Amino acid sequence: MDTSPVDILLIEDNLNDVELALRALKKSGIANNIIVVNDGEDALDFIYCRNKYDHRKPNDKPKVILLDLKLPKVDGLKVLKIIKNDDEKKMIPVIVLTSSDQEKDMIESYKFGVNSYIQKPVDFDQFVEAVKQIGMYWLLLNKLPNL
Repeated sequence: MDTSPVDILLIEDNLNDVELALRALKKSGIANNIIVVNDGEDALDFIYCRNKYDHRKPNDKPKVILLDLKLPKVDGLKVLKIIKNDDEKKMIPVIVLTSSDQEKDMIESYKFGVNSYIQKPVDFDQFVEAVKQIGMYWLLLNKLPNL
Protein backbone atom coordinates (compact mmCIF):
# COMPACT_ATOMS: atom_id res chain seq x y z
CA MET A 1 0.00 0.00 0.00
CA ASP A 2 1.28 3.41 -0.96
CA THR A 3 1.55 5.66 2.08
CA SER A 4 3.53 8.53 0.52
CA PRO A 5 2.11 12.04 0.83
CA VAL A 6 -0.54 12.96 -1.72
CA ASP A 7 -0.04 16.03 -3.86
CA ILE A 8 -3.44 16.00 -5.57
CA LEU A 9 -6.68 14.24 -4.73
CA LEU A 10 -8.75 14.19 -7.92
CA ILE A 11 -12.42 13.47 -7.21
CA GLU A 12 -14.00 12.80 -10.59
CA ASP A 13 -16.43 10.17 -11.89
CA ASN A 14 -15.99 10.85 -15.62
CA LEU A 15 -13.15 8.57 -16.72
CA ASN A 16 -12.41 10.69 -19.80
CA ASP A 17 -11.95 13.77 -17.62
CA VAL A 18 -9.76 11.76 -15.23
CA GLU A 19 -7.54 10.67 -18.11
CA LEU A 20 -7.29 14.21 -19.49
CA ALA A 21 -6.46 15.69 -16.09
CA LEU A 22 -3.82 13.05 -15.35
CA ARG A 23 -2.25 13.54 -18.77
CA ALA A 24 -2.16 17.32 -18.32
CA LEU A 25 -0.64 17.12 -14.84
CA LYS A 26 1.99 14.56 -15.84
CA LYS A 27 2.82 16.46 -19.02
CA SER A 28 3.51 19.59 -17.01
CA GLY A 29 5.64 17.61 -14.52
CA ILE A 30 3.78 19.06 -11.55
CA ALA A 31 2.45 16.28 -9.35
CA ASN A 32 4.37 13.26 -8.20
CA ASN A 33 1.54 11.55 -6.38
CA ILE A 34 -2.01 11.88 -7.68
CA ILE A 35 -4.83 9.85 -6.19
CA VAL A 36 -8.11 9.48 -8.08
CA VAL A 37 -11.41 8.57 -6.49
CA ASN A 38 -14.63 8.29 -8.46
CA ASP A 39 -17.38 9.19 -5.99
CA GLY A 40 -18.00 11.42 -3.00
CA GLU A 41 -18.21 8.60 -0.48
CA ASP A 42 -14.81 7.23 -1.51
CA ALA A 43 -13.40 10.77 -1.38
CA LEU A 44 -14.54 11.24 2.22
CA ASP A 45 -13.20 7.79 3.14
CA PHE A 46 -9.82 8.80 1.69
CA ILE A 47 -9.74 12.21 3.39
CA TYR A 48 -10.82 10.75 6.75
CA CYS A 49 -8.70 7.57 6.49
CA ARG A 50 -11.68 5.23 6.75
CA ASN A 51 -12.56 1.82 5.32
CA LYS A 52 -10.12 0.84 2.54
CA TYR A 53 -8.00 3.93 3.37
CA ASP A 54 -7.66 3.20 7.10
CA HIS A 55 -3.91 2.60 6.59
CA ARG A 56 -3.41 6.31 5.83
CA LYS A 57 -2.19 8.76 8.47
CA PRO A 58 -4.73 11.53 9.19
CA ASN A 59 -1.98 14.17 8.95
CA ASP A 60 -1.12 13.15 5.37
CA LYS A 61 -3.52 15.61 3.80
CA PRO A 62 -3.54 16.26 0.06
CA LYS A 63 -1.86 19.51 -0.98
CA VAL A 64 -4.88 20.27 -3.15
CA ILE A 65 -8.24 18.69 -3.95
CA LEU A 66 -9.76 18.89 -7.44
CA LEU A 67 -13.46 18.29 -6.96
CA ASP A 68 -16.20 17.60 -9.48
CA LEU A 69 -19.68 18.56 -8.28
CA LYS A 70 -21.79 15.91 -10.00
CA LEU A 71 -20.67 12.77 -8.19
CA PRO A 72 -22.37 9.48 -7.34
CA LYS A 73 -23.14 8.47 -3.74
CA VAL A 74 -22.25 11.82 -2.12
CA ASP A 75 -22.35 14.91 -4.34
CA GLY A 76 -19.45 17.33 -4.57
CA LEU A 77 -21.15 20.16 -2.70
CA LYS A 78 -21.71 17.91 0.31
CA VAL A 79 -18.06 16.75 0.17
CA LEU A 80 -16.97 20.40 0.04
CA LYS A 81 -19.22 21.36 2.95
CA ILE A 82 -17.90 18.50 5.12
CA ILE A 83 -14.25 19.37 4.42
CA LYS A 84 -14.67 23.09 4.96
CA ASN A 85 -16.64 22.60 8.22
CA ASP A 86 -13.82 20.51 9.69
CA ASP A 87 -11.17 22.52 11.54
CA GLU A 88 -8.51 19.92 10.70
CA LYS A 89 -9.33 19.74 6.99
CA LYS A 90 -10.59 23.20 6.02
CA MET A 91 -7.11 24.52 5.18
CA ILE A 92 -6.78 22.04 2.31
CA PRO A 93 -7.31 24.04 -0.90
CA VAL A 94 -10.36 22.73 -2.77
CA ILE A 95 -10.79 23.64 -6.41
CA VAL A 96 -14.11 22.81 -7.99
CA LEU A 97 -13.46 21.61 -11.53
CA THR A 98 -16.88 21.02 -13.02
CA SER A 99 -18.85 21.10 -16.24
CA SER A 100 -21.71 22.81 -14.41
CA ASP A 101 -22.47 26.29 -15.65
CA GLN A 102 -25.25 26.81 -13.12
CA GLU A 103 -24.89 29.99 -11.10
CA LYS A 104 -26.40 28.27 -8.04
CA ASP A 105 -23.60 25.68 -8.03
CA MET A 106 -21.00 28.45 -8.06
CA ILE A 107 -22.77 30.40 -5.31
CA GLU A 108 -23.13 27.29 -3.11
CA SER A 109 -19.49 26.35 -3.68
CA TYR A 110 -18.25 29.74 -2.54
CA LYS A 111 -20.73 29.78 0.32
CA PHE A 112 -19.25 26.49 1.57
CA GLY A 113 -15.67 27.81 1.27
CA VAL A 114 -14.29 26.63 -2.06
CA ASN A 115 -10.92 28.17 -2.88
CA SER A 116 -11.57 28.37 -6.61
CA TYR A 117 -14.35 27.46 -9.04
CA ILE A 118 -13.39 26.49 -12.59
CA GLN A 119 -15.77 25.40 -15.30
CA LYS A 120 -14.23 22.62 -17.39
CA PRO A 121 -13.49 23.81 -20.91
CA VAL A 122 -15.03 21.63 -23.61
CA ASP A 123 -11.99 21.92 -25.87
CA PHE A 124 -9.21 19.39 -25.12
CA ASP A 125 -6.31 21.87 -25.36
CA GLN A 126 -8.11 24.38 -23.15
CA PHE A 127 -8.85 21.66 -20.58
CA VAL A 128 -5.19 20.59 -20.53
CA GLU A 129 -4.07 24.20 -20.13
CA ALA A 130 -6.59 24.84 -17.32
CA VAL A 131 -5.43 21.77 -15.37
CA LYS A 132 -1.79 22.74 -15.92
CA GLN A 133 -2.44 26.25 -14.58
CA ILE A 134 -4.29 24.84 -11.55
CA GLY A 135 -1.33 22.62 -10.73
CA MET A 136 1.22 25.38 -11.24
CA TYR A 137 -0.59 27.78 -8.95
CA TRP A 138 -1.81 25.51 -6.17
CA LEU A 139 1.24 23.26 -5.94
CA LEU A 140 4.11 25.58 -6.79
CA LEU A 141 3.07 29.16 -6.07
CA ASN A 142 0.49 28.99 -3.31
CA LYS A 143 1.86 28.81 0.23
CA LEU A 144 0.06 27.02 3.04
CA PRO A 145 0.96 26.91 6.74
CA ASN A 146 2.35 23.67 8.14
CA LEU A 147 -0.55 22.50 10.28
